[in-house]
This record gives sequence, structure tokens and C-alpha cells, in this order.
Amino acid sequence: MKNTFTAISKRNFITIVEINNPPANTLSSASIKELRSVFHTLANDEATRAIILTGFGRFFIAGADIKEFVTVLGNEAEALAMATAGQALCDEIEAMNKPVIAAINGPALGGGLEVALGCHYRIATEQAILGLPELKLGLLPAFGGTQRLSRLTNPATALEIILTSKQITSREAYELGIIQQVVTGEELISAAIKTAESFIEGKSMTSITRTIECIMQGYQEDVQHGLKRERHRFAELCKTNDAREGIHAFVQKRKPNFTQS
Repeated sequence: MKNTFTAISKRNFITIVEINNPPANTLSSASIKELRSVFHTLANDEATRAIILTGFGRFFIAGADIKEFVTVLGNEAEALAMATAGQALCDEIEAMNKPVIAAINGPALGGGLEVALGCHYRIATEQAILGLPELKLGLLPAFGGTQRLSRLTNPATALEIILTSKQITSREAYELGIIQQVVTGEELISAAIKTAESFIEGKSMTSITRTIECIMQGYQEDVQHGLKRERHRFAELCKTNDAREGIHAFVQKRKPNFTQS
């Protein structure tokens, strides 16, 4: 089925998902549905070991489609469904069993920043701006922004960014730990690909998937639950062919030949 709001391309085992919903790549109910379908497909695609999410044109994602907000005014059930769908998209990205890198090519505002926060790693151009301006609409960030931003930074910083509704530069976001790399616009995709390659090259997906699970699930629970998951995943890996190959390759001073099993 042809995608309406996304373009998909591949570089070896890296899949690039480009959001294309002009003029500002806003998140409508239809584009959210398509993105969820795309990520569901990629989660089960053995030819995809890392994903880069970026935007077409000047915007990463300018936010949710404000025109759809008008349709839910006064209807709590429909508003709840809208927020639930947006949260589900961000939750599914965060729960992906392979690395997801947000390559922020332009403004990432409102729901756009919330989608980026759901990714595992974020790279932005020097010109990119980020913000959660929902309070100016009499609303609040409802695609996970209040929760992920406060966990990624701290409650005081999240309160400042959300309550002021201010836009911050990519450099400011880097200093706050929201962004992990700041590059020029020309370097963005190559930097994202290089980062993705560093995550997956010479490694087994059997260990990558479990590592992502331990980190992304662990930060939402107490340390003892996280440690329990960590030791159980380690024990599972010790039964895999790739662990056997990796350890033997290290002892024999050669590169491992992982079979992803």
C-alpha cells in the first residue's frame, strides 16, 4: 500500500522514514495512523536494524493539526481518543526493538517534539527550534510531553519550558540533554546514518533489542525491577548462538560472524 504522509528509503540495514505532510508536516489523525503502521511494519522487518525519523522540507514536525482540535472542542471522548492516539504513536516508537534516531531538520514543536522525545536518540540542525507551546492554546502537551521531558531533564526544567511556552534552540536543547548532537543541515542525515551504524555494526540484534528494552523500560520503574530484568536478559543471551560466537571470536582475536540468533 502506498504511503500518503511518509517516504521510506533504506541504506543497508538502516531505514529512513521521512514525514511529508506539507506545508509543515503536522500530525493529523491520518498521519498518526500511518506512522504507527510504518513503525509496526519496521519492528517486524528483519532487514531493518535501525531507523532514522526525519521531516521533508523546512520542518521536522510543526505539531498536531490545529484544525482537528476544533472538532474535539466540547467533546471529551473525542479529545481523549486524540490524545490516546498521539501517546500510542510515541509509546510505540519508544518501545521499538531497534534504535530509533530523530534527525530533527527544522522546527519540532508540540506533538513534533513529543514524537522526537519518544525516539531513542536525537540529532538536530543548528537552525532547529524546539518547544511545547500548547498552554498558549489553553491546552497542555498530551502526546507524552509532560512525562518524557521531565524524565529526560528534570521537573523544574520541564515546567519552565512548558509553562513559558518558549522555543529553545538546538544548542540550548543540547545543553539540557534533550538533544545528543547538533550539526549543520548538510550534515544531518549523514550524521544520523553514522550514528545508526555505530549502534548496529559488529553487534548482534539479539543483544541490541534486549539492551534497548532494559534501558527504556528500566527508567520508568524502580531500580530493583530494572536490575531483575537486566540479569534475566543477560541469562537469556548466554543461551544464544551469537553470544557463543561473540565470546569465541574475542578469545580467538577475530571479528564475530553474528547470525542474529
